[in-house]
Amino acid sequence: MGGADESDVGDPWPDGGHGRAAATVRPVASAEAGPSAPAVRTSGRPRLRVLGTEITLLDEIRRRAEADLGIDIVFETHEFLTAQHRAATSPESYDVYDQCFHNLDIVWYWRAIQPIDLKRIARWDEVSDLSKTGRINPSARIGRGDAPVTKLFVQPGQALGPTPSRWISMLPTVHNLDSFAFRPDIVNGDTAQIASWGALLDVRWHGRAALVDEPAIGIFDAALAAQALGEVRFDDIGNLSIAEIDRLIHVLAQRRKAGHFQGFWRTTIEAADLMANGGTVIQSMWSPGITALGRMGVAVAEAVPKEGYRAWHGGLCVSNRLSGRALDIAYTYLNWWLDGWAGAVVSRHGYYMSVPGRVKDHLTPAEWAYWYDGEPTPVDLPGPDGAVTVKAGASRSGGSYWQRASSIAVWNTTMDEHNYLVRRWTQLVGR
Repeated sequence: MGGADESDVGDPWPDGGHGRAAATVRPVASAEAGPSAPAVRTSGRPRLRVLGTEITLLDEIRRRAEADLGIDIVFETHEFLTAQHRAATSPESYDVYDQCFHNLDIVWYWRAIQPIDLKRIARWDEVSDLSKTGRINPSARIGRGDAPVTKLFVQPGQALGPTPSRWISMLPTVHNLDSFAFRPDIVNGDTAQIASWGALLDVRWHGRAALVDEPAIGIFDAALAAQALGEVRFDDIGNLSIAEIDRLIHVLAQRRKAGHFQGFWRTTIEAADLMANGGTVIQSMWSPGITALGRMGVAVAEAVPKEGYRAWHGGLCVSNRLSGRALDIAYTYLNWWLDGWAGAVVSRHGYYMSVPGRVKDHLTPAEWAYWYDGEPTPVDLPGPDGAVTVKAGASRSGGSYWQRASSIAVWNTTMDEHNYLVRRWTQLVGR
């Protein structure tokens, strides 16, 4: 898929103000939001405020963007749900929202963000087909749930959908194909035991398993596991009904009551600590957690489940409050993300970028071969901070980027019954 439809011209918001009039129906921002500084100072260097999570708001990226763009950048990080709530209710408190497509619905519904004009995105034609169509190649399966393309393009009437237009909701950037991690020294090389998502609920790991505590993510790890074991069946694993949510939560609650789960984690640090010190053998895990464990000297491996990966895709949104010079600066930052340097940094965390060709220019041949081609590395490789995280001789599980991205079981999704799911999930984890 190529660039924007050139026949689709004009502002997609009926009020001509990128949704600012529609934002009047937004809930009043909570008092905890605090004072909001303007995106652009009246004197001195411009200032850009970016709201998001620990996934991409890295100091290495902030410092380089400040140097390259000649602006001051402030990162405000929260876990997923807090960042989403703040983005939806307080668009005056940030300029750019750095999040995931599955966290987009509520923010778009409240018109807290404005459509992004593809005529102002210089490298749009270089963005990969996975981001634009949901498939890395025509023969790959698209996966259940909300592939990014289903919410990418602004349609007539301000709906979001897959039909290409000049306007998008979020600029696709970082993404990954997640599974779960396990301790190979304890599994003792019996890969058949961990070749399926069902291993997360396998009685062999009773008391030594953990899940991620984020309902729009952890529920899919659990659903894939329960379905693999034949304990629950779903009509559409990407969009569970209330009855299906109840059945799944019942299975998980029974496991928790019996002591199957060592815990539920919310940050990559917590995830790594659970496996390093908490006694887990198998658990939900994200790439930074795996690299953190490697740095600790803890043996860890990422599973290659036969059912396929749970995929997610991040991106950048623009606050509906921006216009003029402030909006220009936000677009400059969005375009900078597609230049390749930032993508190389997140690659060293195990993530992929929507413009892999640009990323390749900023990785060493050994780094590219390991992270993207799935080949063994002949040398030690650094993480984003320069410390060694991959030892010579290691190879990435699952093969190349193109092999992994061809095996997507489900995308992180905000389901139709998301509010009900959140209530039931909260009951399960006890918070």
